[in-house]
Amino acid sequence: MRIMNIILAVSVLAILSGCINAREPKPEIFENSENTENTEIAVPGMDTLVFSSPKNDFKGLDSARSTELEMRNYRDMLELFEKLSYTPEAWQAGIREIPRVYLPIIGDRWGSTSSKEVTIENKKRLFFRALAPLILRSNEMIMLDRERLGDIRSVFNQNTPLDQMDQIWILKLAKEYRLKPEKDELTTSILDELWLRVDVVPVSLALAQSAEESGWGTSRFAALGNAVYGQWSWGKDAIKPEQQREELGDYGIASFESLQQSICAYMINLNTHNAYSSLRDKRAELRSNGDKITGTVLAEQLTKYSERGEEYVKGLKSLMDYNRLNPTDDAFLSDDPPIYLVPVLE
Repeated sequence: MRIMNIILAVSVLAILSGCINAREPKPEIFENSENTENTEIAVPGMDTLVFSSPKNDFKGLDSARSTELEMRNYRDMLELFEKLSYTPEAWQAGIREIPRVYLPIIGDRWGSTSSKEVTIENKKRLFFRALAPLILRSNEMIMLDRERLGDIRSVFNQNTPLDQMDQIWILKLAKEYRLKPEKDELTTSILDELWLRVDVVPVSLALAQSAEESGWGTSRFAALGNAVYGQWSWGKDAIKPEQQREELGDYGIASFESLQQSICAYMINLNTHNAYSSLRDKRAELRSNGDKITGTVLAEQLTKYSERGEEYVKGLKSLMDYNRLNPTDDAFLSDDPPIYLVPVLE
């Protein structure tokens, strides 16, 4: 595992290569929090978002029966996608099954020669396909948590005592979702609020925001810290902007060890911060009415994600429309064993 981490740390990925000037960050929302206590506790159903240890991404994903494939350049990626039928032709034919191909990191550019070979079309295509499986996996873990939460909530509402493991699990879930039960005592209101928060983020929205916030994965923040959502942090590991705004304090952009961590943190962010309570309410309304949860609808609740407000929302919806991302809300992961991509130098 250590050797693997060293390889990944020094690796780079041509399909997301090159650097652009990071846009001025937003006076936003992210609070850097470790929340790693009790991650090794023997609780059934460990492979969920709340129990994904930041120090062990292979545990957080589904590494059983997994394989590793070295990727030298973007052409290797395209060749792999062809073999897996993960292609525009398959998508246009209505196939929404996506292979479990996991990209651990973005990293810096592989080299100027390789980066110049990547067309804008291929860069977009590969960016979306590299992130989609990770976004779907994050949602999959959230749904595992939501299903267990639903079972516990049902028992609790029948005034049946919870067993110890469920009690431990639900208190950790509450902590992860920024709720603080008084004296660790569960109440109907706490469980109802968790039910609002523990839910999926549409793939189309997550893809659009990652593209918008990271410049298709080419920003300095993405290269240095897998930061594809521009989340603010005041922690020691925050990446400092090149032109920091003094009036906003000693802020930076949250850095992550992997892309999966970045995506999970983004989803926790939307699911917990007060700025996005309307998004959660709208999502709950859609569920209650039996309507589809789409990126286009939820994007309208993100005026506080950026200083640009309504213009930011319009930009997201335009990006989703232009790049035909809306059908990704129907995508799902295949049952085939996962493949971990290991970027290596040519």
